[in-house]
Amino acid sequence: MTEPTPQRVLILVVSGPSTPARCAAPFHIATLLACMDAEVTLYLTGEGTQLARREVAESLRAVENGEPLLHFIRNARQAGARLLMCRQPGVNLDADMLIAELDDISSGGELAQMILEYERVLTL
Repeated sequence: MTEPTPQRVLILVVSGPSTPARCAAPFHIATLLACMDAEVTLYLTGEGTQLARREVAESLRAVENGEPLLHFIRNARQAGARLLMCRQPGVNLDADMLIAELDDISSGGELAQMILEYERVLTL
């Protein structure tokens, strides 16, 4: 009998520092899905790209006195989720400013291809 192919889930992370209460949810959901053997990719876009900045990930909390966002990002990565960030034209990024958990910086064209290929696409 053939092993079933894992479902592929793309989570577009659009929440950022202006809505901290919403920022941990995409990573928590990614962790749960990855633990259920789904192939999960988190794609930071729009204001969500700010979450890849080390100073933001280390200090932003979804709830007062809660874990920093980096805790949720690391949980998702440890569960097997990939983390990509949209390349922003005209924005120069210093790699030292970004979290080590970031897998790659990607283009809008790559995002469009993933949207067409993945079985599920969530925007959080």
